[in-house]
Amino acid sequence: MKLVTCGLPYANGKAHIGHLRTYIPADVYVRYLRMMGEDVLFICGSDCHGTPIVVNAEKEGVSPKELVDRYHEHFKKVFKELGVEFDFYGRTDAEYNHRRTQEIVKTLMEKGYVYPKEIELAYCPKCDRFLPDRYVEGICPYCGAVARGDECDQGCGRHLEPGEILEPKCKICGSKAIYRRQKHYFFKLTAFKEFLLDYLENKLEGTSNALNYAKEWVRRELKDWCITRNLEWGVKFPGEENLVVYVWVDAPIGYVSFTEEACKLKGCNWEEIWRNGEISDIVHFIGLDIVYHHCIFWPAMLKGAEYSLPKAVVASGMVKVEGKTFSKSRGYVVWVEDDYLKAGFDPDYLRYYIVSYTSHEKDLNFSWNVLKEKVNNELIGTLGNFIYRVLHFAWKNFGEVRMRVDEEILEKIREVKEKIEKSIRAWEFKEVCDAFMELATFGNEYFQYKKPWELIKKDRDECERVLANAIQLVKALIVFSYPVMPKSMEKVAKAMNFDVKSAKIDSALEVDEVVKLEKPVLPFKKIEDEKVREMEEVLMRRIEGAEGGEFIDVNDFAKLDIRIGKILKAERVKGSKKLIRLEVDVGGEVRQVVAGIAETYKPEELVGKLVPVLVNIKPAKLMGVESRGMILAVDVDGKAVLLEPERDVPVGSKVR
Repeated sequence: MKLVTCGLPYANGKAHIGHLRTYIPADVYVRYLRMMGEDVLFICGSDCHGTPIVVNAEKEGVSPKELVDRYHEHFKKVFKELGVEFDFYGRTDAEYNHRRTQEIVKTLMEKGYVYPKEIELAYCPKCDRFLPDRYVEGICPYCGAVARGDECDQGCGRHLEPGEILEPKCKICGSKAIYRRQKHYFFKLTAFKEFLLDYLENKLEGTSNALNYAKEWVRRELKDWCITRNLEWGVKFPGEENLVVYVWVDAPIGYVSFTEEACKLKGCNWEEIWRNGEISDIVHFIGLDIVYHHCIFWPAMLKGAEYSLPKAVVASGMVKVEGKTFSKSRGYVVWVEDDYLKAGFDPDYLRYYIVSYTSHEKDLNFSWNVLKEKVNNELIGTLGNFIYRVLHFAWKNFGEVRMRVDEEILEKIREVKEKIEKSIRAWEFKEVCDAFMELATFGNEYFQYKKPWELIKKDRDECERVLANAIQLVKALIVFSYPVMPKSMEKVAKAMNFDVKSAKIDSALEVDEVVKLEKPVLPFKKIEDEKVREMEEVLMRRIEGAEGGEFIDVNDFAKLDIRIGKILKAERVKGSKKLIRLEVDVGGEVRQVVAGIAETYKPEELVGKLVPVLVNIKPAKLMGVESRGMILAVDVDGKAVLLEPERDVPVGSKVR
C-alpha cells in the first residue's frame, strides 16, 4: 500500500490560496493513482501545538483548545468543499498522537539520541517567564535581519535554536529579555550526517527543489536540535512535567498516528507501512518552506527510532498574488472561504488553475484575471465546447449511438493516457492537464472537420460513426480530467449514463456497444468581467488597508541617518555563503558593515561603489563580525540588488 500525506495545516488561522498549492495537487495525485489501480491511503490533519497557537489564544482570551477546535473544523469544511478527500483527517492534540509521540521520544532517549543539556534561554523579568519560540524576537545572528525565536523568517530563513537570537525582546510585554540557564533536551542530529547524505543522494526521491535544498543544508552544517519548550500546551516530554515536546517533533509523528487511525477504519496494518524495513512507499507533499524539517529532522528521527523511511518528498513552489510576494500582513492574500467559495466560484476552477498553471516546483501566481482567462478560454472554449457540442448533437439527433470506434481514435486516446501516467509518476501535473487539453483540441478539430451537422442530411449511418468516435473522445476526456475536476466531470458523465467515480484510467479505451444519452448540461459557467473587477477591488481594499496601517510620520523618517558611503574594501565572511565584510567611508569615518549580498556580488566588484548606508542603526554581530551600519538594497527574486546614486555625489551626503 502507498501512503500519501500532506503537510499539516496549522490550526491558527483560515485557509488561504497558499495552502492549496500542497493539498490540491496531492488530492489530484491520489485520484490518478487510484484510477491507475494503486491501493493508496491518503491522510492529513491539523497541527495543533506550538507557541503561535498559545499566543493567539491568549490574545483572543480563549483556551488553545478552543482556538484549535475552530480552525480544525474550518479546514475540514474547506477541504470538503474543494473536493480534497482524505481517508483520515486527524489532529496532533489527540490522545493517539500524544501516545505515539511519547513512545518515539522514549525510544530515542533509550538509544542515546536524546540527551539533557543546560542552555541559556531568553527570559522576561517583567512577565517572569522563559520565552519559547514566538514569544521572543530579536536579531538573526547569521544575517542581521529581524527574526522570531525559532526562525529568521524575514532574512536568511535559517532555523534558530533556543538561545541563538541576539537582542531578545519579549513579544508579550515588549520588554528587553535576558538570558538564563535551564535544562532542556536535544536530539542528536549530528549523529545522522552520513546517513542523511546517503539517504538524500541515493534513496530519497522527489522534486529537485526539495532534494537539492536539503543536501546543501546537510553538507554545510548540522546542529543538535533542541526538542523541548516551556509551554503547558503540547505533548508532555517524558519525565518532565514543565516541558513539552517541540511542535516539529509531534507534528510529523502525526503522519504515523493518523495512519494508525486510518488503518483501524480501513482494516489495514499501519506497521506494514511505518515499520516494514528501511524504505516504505510513503510520499510527503509539502510546501518549500518546510523542506528542512521533512528531509532532515524527520528522516533522522525515524531512523533513530527504527521506523520506516519515506520514499519521496514532493515540494511545491511558492505562491504569489497578482504578481506580488504572498503576504498576509501586506494584504496580498486570497482567503479560500471568504474570497473564493462564498463569492460563488466553482471549486473545480481553482483545482484546475493550481495544477495547470505551471510546473509543481515553480512559483504559482494567482490572478483573478488569469483565472477568468483560463476558465473562459481553456475550460469553456476548448474542453467544455467539445464535450457539450458532441453530447448535445448526439442526444438531439440520435438519443443513443452504436459505438463503432476507429482504431485511429483509440490510438490517440492511448497516447494521451500514456503521457498522463508518465507525468503523474514525475509529479508534473501541468503536463497532465496539457495532455487532456491536447486531446480536447484534437476532438474539436475532428468534429469540425467531419461536420456531422451536414453529414446527417446525406448519410445518417456515417454521421453516427463520426459521433461514436467523438463520444469515445468525450468519455476519455471525462476519465482523464476527473481527478482534476471531479464535480464537473461527474455532472457531464451523467448525460452518458457513465459512472466515472468507479472508472479506471483504462476505461477511456473501453468501447461500449451502445451509449444511451440524456440531455447534457453545460460543463462550465463563464466568469464575467464584472465579477473579476469585484474580486480585484476586494483585494485592493485589503492591500490599501494593510498599507494604511504602516504609514509613518515625516519625523520618524527624519530619525534615520542615511548617508552615501563609498566602499573601500570588501571580503567574504568566513563560513558564510551570503555575507560580505565591507569597509565603507561614510564621510569623516570608515565603518565596518556586514551585508548579505555575496550571492549577487563578488567582493572585487564592490570596491569603489557609492551606496546608501543607514548609519544610526544598533551595531550587531553577524557570524562573529561586528556590523556598524546597514547598506540599503532591493530584494529581487530573493537576491539583494544595491541602490546607487545616478551620478557622483560627495561621500557622506545625507539622503533626505
